[in-house]
Amino acid sequence: MNGSRDIRYEWVIALTGTAVVFSCLGLGRFSLGMLLPSMGSFLELTYSQMGLIGTGNFVGYMSSVFLAAAVSRVLGARRTIAIGLLLVGGSMVLISRASGYPTILSLYVVTGIGSGLANIPMMGLVSRWFTSRNRGRVAGMILSGNGFAIVFAGLFIPWANLSFGAVGWRTGWLTIGLLSLLIAAIAATFLRNEPANKDVAAAAHSASTAVSPARDAHSHQSSSKLTMIHLGCIYALFGASYAVYATFIVVTMVSERGFGENAAGMFWAVVGGLSIFSGPLFGFISDRLGRRLGMMLAYALFAVAYALVAMNLPNVFLYASIAIFGVAVWSIPTIMSAAAGDYAGPSGATRALGFVTLFFGVGQIAGPMAAGVTADLTGTFSIAFWLCAMLSILAIFLTYFLQPPAVADSTR
Repeated sequence: MNGSRDIRYEWVIALTGTAVVFSCLGLGRFSLGMLLPSMGSFLELTYSQMGLIGTGNFVGYMSSVFLAAAVSRVLGARRTIAIGLLLVGGSMVLISRASGYPTILSLYVVTGIGSGLANIPMMGLVSRWFTSRNRGRVAGMILSGNGFAIVFAGLFIPWANLSFGAVGWRTGWLTIGLLSLLIAAIAATFLRNEPANKDVAAAAHSASTAVSPARDAHSHQSSSKLTMIHLGCIYALFGASYAVYATFIVVTMVSERGFGENAAGMFWAVVGGLSIFSGPLFGFISDRLGRRLGMMLAYALFAVAYALVAMNLPNVFLYASIAIFGVAVWSIPTIMSAAAGDYAGPSGATRALGFVTLFFGVGQIAGPMAAGVTADLTGTFSIAFWLCAMLSILAIFLTYFLQPPAVADSTR
């Protein structure tokens, strides 16, 4: 009976996780692209400053990755996630009252720190509650919270700008900050660190850690480290390229393609709507076909999406780019979250995901900063999008040589 309750409670964990990601990554990060045009105009920010605000968030996120696994071991995942969401919500409420670039940059770094403290332990919980057979799909379901957040931002923020004029961006930051504080309370109430039934926990553990007894321990440890570095390099290329698109596609549509903010917001909402299916779709693909093939397919789609924007073709190709990006956007984070459990097991999943996320963070820092500087020098984001397409092609080649995890799968 206890086991039955645990199995049902898995989906409480998954649904709560979706809300956590909706807040810490969705609202905390992807609202920025919608808020930047009006906020940048009001505060007279340059493209470089806009890029550095995004980069500051990624710096905060990456720095918290160093802490997430250690804090989670001391406080438990549930408390760590709740604290992270408090930082996310509180900092965004304060941004709504800020009046200058240095203050916004500093507070958005704090938002990034909170996002890392919430997201890394949350995705680590997937490996504790689910086996490798359905881990990708569940990770995808949780990451679909990003899509719901983009839909919300794409619809709400243009309405706020229209209703409140030049200070509509303040209403936007205040609203998403308060929502994040509410979700912090939900996470503290409903999340659990471990299944109460040890058989349930053991099933997830055995699916990720059953290694052939004949395997040499030292060789396996060395191989695992090299594989984690390999995964990290693949993840870094995603971080650099997707961050440019997420930060600057709306700015590009408004400043280079002549779209109004409302129209650009509607298209960004379309990205969010399509991305709701992105994580579950690629989680399912990676569960069935393997993590490597899933990532190669995703990067191929990204390369096409970035190239369609870079070529400055008629708007129909821009619409196609937005659709392709929306379908693929959460593919790599979903597969990486599942892969962390596959390679490191439930007990090491949070640490492994934190390690590869460091590489992801380096990419996120470099991408928007380089794109903003390039746009200031050339007056267009076209070169930046071309570089993103090239990075995606490089990622396909790196992924092709990825070694599979040396584990025995099991069913649930």
